[in-house]
Amino acid sequence: MSAVGIRVERVSKQFSHRVKGLVYAVKDVSLAVQPGELLTLLGPSGCGKTTTLRMIAGFERPDAGRVFIGEQDVTDLMANQRNIGFVFQNYALFPHLTVFENVAYGLRVKRMAESEIGTAVHDVLQMVGLAGYDRQFPNQLSGGEQQRVALARATVIRPRVLLFDEPLSNLDAKLRVHMRRELQQLQKQLSITAVYVTHDQEEAMAISDRIVVMSHGAIAQEGTAESLYRQPASEFVAQFIGRTNLLTARVLSVEAGDTVLEVRGMRLRLSGQSPHAQPGRPVRLVVRPEVLTLDGSDRATGLPCTVSSRMFLGEKVEYHVRVGEDLVQVTSYNPRSVFAPGQAVTLTLPTEGIPLLPGGTT
Repeated sequence: MSAVGIRVERVSKQFSHRVKGLVYAVKDVSLAVQPGELLTLLGPSGCGKTTTLRMIAGFERPDAGRVFIGEQDVTDLMANQRNIGFVFQNYALFPHLTVFENVAYGLRVKRMAESEIGTAVHDVLQMVGLAGYDRQFPNQLSGGEQQRVALARATVIRPRVLLFDEPLSNLDAKLRVHMRRELQQLQKQLSITAVYVTHDQEEAMAISDRIVVMSHGAIAQEGTAESLYRQPASEFVAQFIGRTNLLTARVLSVEAGDTVLEVRGMRLRLSGQSPHAQPGRPVRLVVRPEVLTLDGSDRATGLPCTVSSRMFLGEKVEYHVRVGEDLVQVTSYNPRSVFAPGQAVTLTLPTEGIPLLPGGTT
């Protein structure tokens, strides 16, 4: 079965709040998932990502807009008529059924022949690394093994699409990293279209072909992990995707393809131009911690600052330095020098690769 795409066209969903009355969980959201793509809906709690996923699944019906799986309009279909695989946050395994019966459940609902069920369950358990676990019960399994059972149950029915609602959030940090790699490999092996919901930015960046960042029920920005990290469209996206520093500057001039800025009394010439760079106007510099450099020598040029805190993390050292009223994060990899809290140092900014945002935005 070839992969199919998913289209969400201007969907909205309201809920009744005890204090606020009617509120939009999702408002006028449109997105397209390409066949075979793994797209992640990323955002903080209450941003609308899970509600959007549930409308794709058929667990919620949109108040407005349409949902398509392939070329089929599924807006009015029940979830069990959409041929989807859904992996829940809490796995939703039947505690009284064995691993075999949990995985076989969807096939029995479809009235598949017993001989075919046995073969299908055996094959999918082997695929997710659970061969020989047929007679185990969920309470005899680790969290990672339960997650594999839930994934096997979702894929054994050969769904048109796979939907994931924060499936790794109940696992410990090390197992999450391991399982997200396995999940991504399985999705590519199956060549199946998938929509994945998480609030974990690192998880989203690790597994996704493309990411949709959501805020207050709307799409803030979408793109690859790299494009979102390097070219955020707003301060919200800049702060949500990775760690960042937002420094206020004033545009002095735009000349010869470069932008000349004043940052806390220091003149900085950035290569390239930005639509937000208008002479005399304030802008915000999106400066990632790893592009900054600290220098403790007397000959250094840059912004004078004071080390506020230091955290040694093996291959890197994380600093917070005080630049006037700003507390700036700096990451130093394989550092030649280590600076102590209270030490006066100089902070150097790069002259390229710094996105500019309009000054005064939030």
